Amino acid sequence: MALAATAGFAEPRPPRGRVFVAGALKILLDRLVWFWIFMGGMIIVEPSPYEFVFALVLPLALFAGMKVYRSTVGLLLLIVAFSPFAAIAAFQATYTPATSTLVYQGVTIFLMLTGFFLANYVAERPQERMRRIMQAYTAMAVISAIAGTLGYLHMVPGMYDVLTRYSRAKGFFQDPNVFAPFLILPAFYALQRLLLLRGRLSFLLNGAIFMVLMVGVFVSFSRAAWGSLAGGAAMLFLAVYFLEANAREKVRMLVLALMGSAMVVLALAGLLSIPSVGALFSERATVAESYDSGENGRFGRQGYAWDLALSNPLGIGPAEFHNLRITEEPHDTYVNVIHVYGWGGGLAFFAILALTLGKAVAGLWRAGPNRRLMLPLLATYVPLIIEAAIIDIDHWRHLYLLVGLIWGVSSGFERLMPGEDKKTAVV
Repeated sequence: MALAATAGFAEPRPPRGRVFVAGALKILLDRLVWFWIFMGGMIIVEPSPYEFVFALVLPLALFAGMKVYRSTVGLLLLIVAFSPFAAIAAFQATYTPATSTLVYQGVTIFLMLTGFFLANYVAERPQERMRRIMQAYTAMAVISAIAGTLGYLHMVPGMYDVLTRYSRAKGFFQDPNVFAPFLILPAFYALQRLLLLRGRLSFLLNGAIFMVLMVGVFVSFSRAAWGSLAGGAAMLFLAVYFLEANAREKVRMLVLALMGSAMVVLALAGLLSIPSVGALFSERATVAESYDSGENGRFGRQGYAWDLALSNPLGIGPAEFHNLRITEEPHDTYVNVIHVYGWGGGLAFFAILALTLGKAVAGLWRAGPNRRLMLPLLATYVPLIIEAAIIDIDHWRHLYLLVGLIWGVSSGFERLMPGEDKKTAVV
């Protein structure tokens, strides 16, 4: 090309029609991704609309010429390594039909691929695409939190049974323990904007978003989600305070922390003043419930589950544990993945989680323009993988969304579009 230029020849341009089609496909892809992320908060039935929309997103991305970045190939290799072990484990089940076990394994691989897609989608234009993704995610999270809260308070006629389960808010999910963690990532982006952006409108908008999502987490009565929200918020505050804020912003953050704490206490006091809410809170806040102790309790089940996992290198297959001596699941992702995917699949799963954590932590020390994209991701991810020790998360869609976003931001860490700078990197 350089030789042609010195000889006086102009570089050939692609036909206008091809350029127009390529541009139109990219615009369509962006809009479809927005809708796909939005539908990630509506998991009432399975397969959910989220799966069907992604079935349209993936081929459109191929036609739109989306790139695959070298820095994301490691994630793809781990998914490829995981797949044969998952297939072998599907045939180890004794009581569950092979059709069901194969579908279960296929769903896991499918969800992993959504993470790989997001990693490459975000890596190309981190600021622009993270902004689009979080707009869709936040919109659905706010809608779901409001619906779940109103349903829990019996303020939506005829919808209490749809929006709650076990007298706990679940929004548009099947379980309160999935609904509540879904709300945490957009809550943390709102909190970061609240801490760093100035202006009355920004303060009111992001403060309202954070409070709505916090109340949604509270009325889910998920103890793990309560801890994740509190611990992650503290982690995010400290990271922003020491890594991103200047002296003036630090003073402002301390004032906001005091004001925000007072508002949170008042909001919780108002909710707890409702007799039914106060009674359920007291019950859920009890550290040791009946199902936590004894041989058939949570920890007894987990001990038996680990013995079983270490005795079956190929796994026992999906949904098999409850057919054995103890009928209730162990509620521990780290032992469950060894049961369901075998030793090889479990190790690949652990490697995905560990490498994702490494990329998120590494983002703390990279003072690049996109570090503010990574901080809420890290503050959400760390509590989530801790929570995985007491609940099964291997089929949570937002787990793989979070993994993909972390890999994508890490891959495009230094990449900015024209007109963007460090101060706009808040999403």
